[in-house]
Amino acid sequence: MSYTKVIPGLVRANSDNIKRICLSQVRFRSTVASKQRKEVEGGKEEQQLVECSVVKAVQADLISQTKNNTDAQTRKIAIDFDNTHEAYKSKDNIELLRSLLVFKLCTFDFLVDKNKELMDLSKKVFGKRLFERLMKMTFYGQFVAGEDHNSIKPLIHKNQAFGVGSVLDYSVEEDLTQEEAEKKEMDSCVSEAEKESPGVDHREKKYKAHRQFGDRRGGVVSARTYFYADEAKCDAQMETFLNCIKASGGASVDGFSAVKMTALGRPQFLLQFSEVLVKWRRFFNLLAAQQGKSGIDALEQKLELEQLKESLTKLGVGNKDDIENWFTGEKLGSSGTIDLLDWNSLINDRTSISNLLVIPNVETGQLEPLLRKFTVEEEKQMKRMLQRVDVLAKHAVDNGVRLMVDAEQTYFQPAISRLTLEMQRIFNREKPIIFNTYQCYLKEAYDNVSVDVELSRREGWYFGAKLVRGAYMYQERSRAEEIGYEDPINPDYEATNRMYHKCLEFVLEEIDHNRKANVMVASHNEDTVKFTLGKMNEMGLCPTEKKVYFGQLLGMCDQISFPLGQAGFPVYKYIPYGPVNEVIPYLSRRALENRGFMKGSQRERSLLWKELKRRLLNGQILYKPVY
Repeated sequence: MSYTKVIPGLVRANSDNIKRICLSQVRFRSTVASKQRKEVEGGKEEQQLVECSVVKAVQADLISQTKNNTDAQTRKIAIDFDNTHEAYKSKDNIELLRSLLVFKLCTFDFLVDKNKELMDLSKKVFGKRLFERLMKMTFYGQFVAGEDHNSIKPLIHKNQAFGVGSVLDYSVEEDLTQEEAEKKEMDSCVSEAEKESPGVDHREKKYKAHRQFGDRRGGVVSARTYFYADEAKCDAQMETFLNCIKASGGASVDGFSAVKMTALGRPQFLLQFSEVLVKWRRFFNLLAAQQGKSGIDALEQKLELEQLKESLTKLGVGNKDDIENWFTGEKLGSSGTIDLLDWNSLINDRTSISNLLVIPNVETGQLEPLLRKFTVEEEKQMKRMLQRVDVLAKHAVDNGVRLMVDAEQTYFQPAISRLTLEMQRIFNREKPIIFNTYQCYLKEAYDNVSVDVELSRREGWYFGAKLVRGAYMYQERSRAEEIGYEDPINPDYEATNRMYHKCLEFVLEEIDHNRKANVMVASHNEDTVKFTLGKMNEMGLCPTEKKVYFGQLLGMCDQISFPLGQAGFPVYKYIPYGPVNEVIPYLSRRALENRGFMKGSQRERSLLWKELKRRLLNGQILYKPVY
């Protein structure tokens, strides 16, 4: 089967739900058209900015006009992150003391390394009820909002009163042994064809399961981990996410809810689809290199159409007439060039999901299946994953909640990002509902962000992004080195900072030119927050437009979250919740994370002490927040 006869695409199953996730038939708009659209809308955007109200807050001068409106006086954003009164006014003295205690305990290596064993011992010694009470007074109370949807409402409402919203995150995980986790991972990531004939299919090492890395919890910071058990378990996890969306909609008018793709289906599909997407992009890069256009940003790689046709003919993809029909049939190349987005648009819908998983063989000029065969049950499992994704997206729309799709490991992420993109194309037409997560510790982060922004610009939907540094660095580096593929992570922390700021600046510039882009700066790094505020000053972006959000974890960096919130910025806390005994794995990782965080900086503890001393000197021994 030649390239010209069939092109792999996203899924079109018989059910209506699956169709919602399939690739849209809308053709990409040209870059020229998108520029014209922006010029037409420019007057409306400027008027909207001029009407943006000034946010009044202690220690903050905020923008009242855009930089383009030179007749008006421009006021600069200035947030005082040393103002402990503003940072901690939502906390009573007991809460401040608890924070100091927890952060201090996280600096002791023995306690952190043995935290799981110590918690298990405490449960046996004190009994379940007393143990849960102790946890609520310390780690659980610091980092977890409550046990269920009702118990978390008081905290959500209190935070809202002080300008801080919520991203609800049900943080219950299975308490598996390493051996149990490895077995589940191998069973769910290896197809029946691979089990019957290992090594026959030409799979890349990166996108295959490896037992030594089967326990995906190792070397992970701040991220829940799901292991596939069966389809019933995936349905139950979808119901949990639905309840979370409903709770978020009921608790606030502008909330987020977080979901993970690996909770919604068998990860075998994510591995295989990721490999297909990467190989097709690699094929485009090969063609770009033949035209001397390698080593440049993805969007700058524009292939000359005539040279591309020649290259495809030489590779044996098809005869000249077939290739001509391929491009003219898709109405592409009218400008004389093909870019990466045009290339991606050649992917057509397919009836069978297994037919999606075909890859180009450069040597033969043929499309070849990634695997020799799929079972009927494997086909059904793939379809069910997409059905669950569609149900969650529609439920988010119905409840007025924005859906934050978490990033995961690089061997899953291409598929996760593509499925999230398809959700955005469907559900982000009128406002940003679906947000994708970009991990800026990845070398390819900027290319991923810029390509997706350009796609949203051409097709006219709202781009939504959460920028993070990343949660899987240690695991990713170790896996790449041991298995033998290129390390996907930036070489050092400074390189990651530069990448984060580069991606952030790109999205901010898109917001400046096109008010359809939205970004959450999910960072505990004060310098990054200040960088964002500085860029907003330069570009004249008004915080009350709610195009730039900020996000931090519950129980951490209140000196960033609350001053921003009280100055009128959209800022959110990730709000984990769940029964005490079932969030122990989450709390265990939080202790490990805080050890590094607290050893690296004494700032938060010093600010907590400063506020406690201020209150004592002012006679506020029994201080209670008023709201």
